[in-house]
Amino acid sequence: MQASDRSIFHLKQALLSLRRGLVVSGALLCLPFIECVPSRNLEATPLIKGLLSRKSFVSEAVARTGPAVVTLETQRTISTRGTSGLPPGLVFDPYFRRFFGLQITPTPRRRVESSQGSGVIFAKEGLVLTNAHVVEKTDQLIVGLSDGRRVSGRVVGLDSLTDLAVVRLDGSGPWPIASLGDSDKLLVGDWAIAVGNPFGLENTVTLGIISNLNRNVSQLGISGKRLDLIQTDAAINPGNSGGPLLNAEGEVIGINTLVRSGPGAGLGFAIPINRARTIAKQLVEKGRASHPMVGIGLAPVSSKQPGAGFLPGAEITYVVPRGPAEKGGLKVGDIIVSIGRERIEGPADVVSAINNFGVGTLLSFGIRRGSRRFELLVTPVEMSSMRGF
Repeated sequence: MQASDRSIFHLKQALLSLRRGLVVSGALLCLPFIECVPSRNLEATPLIKGLLSRKSFVSEAVARTGPAVVTLETQRTISTRGTSGLPPGLVFDPYFRRFFGLQITPTPRRRVESSQGSGVIFAKEGLVLTNAHVVEKTDQLIVGLSDGRRVSGRVVGLDSLTDLAVVRLDGSGPWPIASLGDSDKLLVGDWAIAVGNPFGLENTVTLGIISNLNRNVSQLGISGKRLDLIQTDAAINPGNSGGPLLNAEGEVIGINTLVRSGPGAGLGFAIPINRARTIAKQLVEKGRASHPMVGIGLAPVSSKQPGAGFLPGAEITYVVPRGPAEKGGLKVGDIIVSIGRERIEGPADVVSAINNFGVGTLLSFGIRRGSRRFELLVTPVEMSSMRGF
């Protein structure tokens, strides 16, 4: 072996020995730490135990409220008009009827329609909060609890305008009760957990976030409802209606109500629990809900500059003749900037303020009309009293 080859060989051997020494030294350095931490203490360390835990905040939240989520099985009788059994195309063909001299009068037929929805027990008396469309026109109502119990229920009251209803369970309980949260404290981006029984699959849980707050149903092309909704991307499917939307602590922050189909599918909506709590209280105490109105149509205030968006306030687009707003001096084109000294950002704020103050309360409307700003007094009335206007 030449001198140069021997030099290279010895250099490689030295490097190999150095690498082995580093590995062994590293292992030896670890030994004191391993020896001073017994295995049983290592398992009991809170930090390590937390890191190794497979339990998520979702499972803990559902464990708190899940037992109070119920299945509502309903039956209703549907009346239809039938004929003599002949094909409808022939029965209603004028030439066929004239040729045979048929005098056919449709005969009523009845069929029983079964459906299913969800609900949540919110009071120790066995009161269940759900959607009005789940239980309206129901002939028979059976409530299934998560522990396997099945009891009959009766509708205490329902309100189609807000799509909310209260059902009372038959029996003395005891009943599991859900904890109600505060929907006014929600922020876009907060966790949202939907619980219900979609397609008859009990105790289904989906996770998402709060996508938007105060989403008015008119933006969804829905008329005849008076709702500002929580929007979430947590999956809400048919059968989830009436079930709870939970926050990360397992508190009910909304009642699932609407599922958007078609383009944009996957958007779920829920009635804020603060609004639902108010309606439920009225349904239990009076059997109906109160809806104050002043008789105006509203729209956002558009900026005159292209692309600048909307300005604070709500523009009056229509005034009901002889209604409270007209009597108070409100006019089409007025901009509502405040109610009861509270700033108005948009039409939804006007509706919320009127709902919060209620029927018969004298309200001070801050108005901007052209370059003038002043206040007008208006007293809301019950919606039912305005139907003849």
